[in-house]
Amino acid sequence: MSRVFLKALGVSAALGGMFLANTSKSSASDDAIHPPHLHWSHYGAMSGFDYHSVRRGFEVYRTVCASCHSLERITWGNLVGTALTEKEAKEYAADTEYPDDPDSQGEPRTRPGKLSDKLPAPYPNEQAARAANNGALPPDLSLMVKARHSGLDYLFFLLTSYVNPPAGSPEKPGLHYNPYFPGGWIAMTQALHEDGIEYEDGTPASISQMAKDVSIFLNWAAEPEHDVRKRTGIKVMVVLGVLGATSFYWSKTKWIVPKLRRVVSTRD
Repeated sequence: MSRVFLKALGVSAALGGMFLANTSKSSASDDAIHPPHLHWSHYGAMSGFDYHSVRRGFEVYRTVCASCHSLERITWGNLVGTALTEKEAKEYAADTEYPDDPDSQGEPRTRPGKLSDKLPAPYPNEQAARAANNGALPPDLSLMVKARHSGLDYLFFLLTSYVNPPAGSPEKPGLHYNPYFPGGWIAMTQALHEDGIEYEDGTPASISQMAKDVSIFLNWAAEPEHDVRKRTGIKVMVVLGVLGATSFYWSKTKWIVPKLRRVVSTRD
């Protein structure tokens, strides 16, 4: 039995070594800097999104990012009460044309958007997207925070860290150097520039401020239920605490007599 156990242990150790070796090779081949951890205000157990930042982040997305990247999981209605008021969302939606049922002659028609419509994609299909971006396909941003390791930190540093390539590094036409991107070369050019937009609330539009706001907006887009989930969790913990305290009280007061009662048989 001990030999079987030792053999199994040896096989497990070998497999673990192979996994770690492959992981280290993969990490080394990425040639990317791991982003440092930032302390975002909504990371606390009882903290929610900064919706002023979410609103500003939508401004950045609509002005800068939406020309190349889609948000296919988000509707105009999702933005109500977070990034937009209901009136604003309806106006934005109405300014966008969506395909409608054909007319009586079979000709295609369009209609103004509604709150239930998804945000429009910048390109009609993948081929058009690649043709407009030198063969690169701009990813959908709906779940980008979830799709990348250290997602929120990664997005912030990716957007703020375009630099010149290291000395001696060969130039790659059509690509731009960013040390936080795996491999170091990315097809997306630097999108954020000082005072690139004008915030409606007067916040200075520095590169770091815009990167922070759009990162928080994309974090919200990846999990719009974030704040509701936390509030529900707090309510559940309070209810469980009250039920637990009540059960403990009944156990120590009401059930103590039955628990300590002895049944003595007088039968010979």
